[in-house]
Amino acid sequence: MSKALFLDRDGTIIRDKKYLSDPEGVQLMPGAADGLREALKHGYKLFLHTNQSGVGRGWFGIETVHACNHRMLDLLDLPDPGFTEICIAPESPDEPAVYRKPSPRFINEMIAQHGLDSEHCYMAGDRDSDLLSALNAGITPILVKPLSELTEEEKELVQLHQIAVRENLKDLAARLP
Repeated sequence: MSKALFLDRDGTIIRDKKYLSDPEGVQLMPGAADGLREALKHGYKLFLHTNQSGVGRGWFGIETVHACNHRMLDLLDLPDPGFTEICIAPESPDEPAVYRKPSPRFINEMIAQHGLDSEHCYMAGDRDSDLLSALNAGITPILVKPLSELTEEEKELVQLHQIAVRENLKDLAARLP
């Protein structure tokens, strides 16, 4: 069975620009490319799981999200295979959640489809919805955010579930088993 790293996009891999709709606005977070390369080198499959409610709200189309993802992938310049699968959850918060985090559906489907060992699967993200999707799927959540930026709610969630906090993806990859 394989091991995997599920990743949020905005605020984890790229800077969160709040409803990013211009590929030219894509900027990598510090340590993102190095961290993802390191995870691949250690045999982790990478899966991108991104909530994109701007689509559900009618602010931009799915093709805009694909264009921004393409720009991100160009900037990352990861060795093959790069990301094994990409899940874009276009639902707005007031629509029934299918893939929108904290739904565990994408993670559960990928574990089954790719024969992943859930004990060696991690979800890295910068928001409580990322952490909750991991907990809902029964995999290990990792908060990727400087400690100084944690909200009180995040501190409580981290403490309650003993969630690891990493400064960035490079820091995370250096500590993966």
